Amino acid sequence: MDFSRKISQSFVTQVTPARMFKALILDSQNICPKLMFSSIKSIELIEGDGGVGTIKLINFFEGSSLKYMKQRIDMIDKEKFICKYSVIEGDVVMDRLELITYEVKFEGYGHGGCVCKISSEFKPKEGTQITEVDIELGKDRAIGMYEVVEAYLLAHPHAYT
Repeated sequence: MDFSRKISQSFVTQVTPARMFKALILDSQNICPKLMFSSIKSIELIEGDGGVGTIKLINFFEGSSLKYMKQRIDMIDKEKFICKYSVIEGDVVMDRLELITYEVKFEGYGHGGCVCKISSEFKPKEGTQITEVDIELGKDRAIGMYEVVEAYLLAHPHAYT
C-alpha cells in the first residue's frame, strides 16, 4: 500500500516570473540566508554549479526544528521557469520520510506578476504516516519563504532583473 501524499499550492505575486525564479531558484544560496536570517544559517553548493545534479546543503539555526537538509536539483528549465528538486537528506524529516520531491513553476499572471505553483510529494518510510499537521507546516513554511522574497523584490525593483 502506497501512503505517498501529493499536495499542490499556489501563490500569486506582483513580481515577474523571471525575477522570482532568479531569486528563489538560481540564487537561493545567497538571498535566502540574507532574508530568512532567523531560521536559515547558510546554503552551500556542495556539488555542481546550480544545474541538474547540484546538491545544496541548507543549515538551519539552533532552536529550529531542523538542523540541516540536503537538496538535489533534478530538472531545471530557465526559459519556462520550472525547477524540480528532491530532499535527499535531513535530520528530523528523513527519519520518517523516504523521499520528498518538489516541482516549482513560475507562470505569468496579470500585469507583470506571476503565479508560483508548488507541487510536493511526500513518501513515508514503511510503518510511518504523514499527518495533516506535517503537511500544513510544510505548506506554511514554503509560502512564508515566497512572501519574504516577494516583499524584498517589490522593495528593490532593480534586484534580479
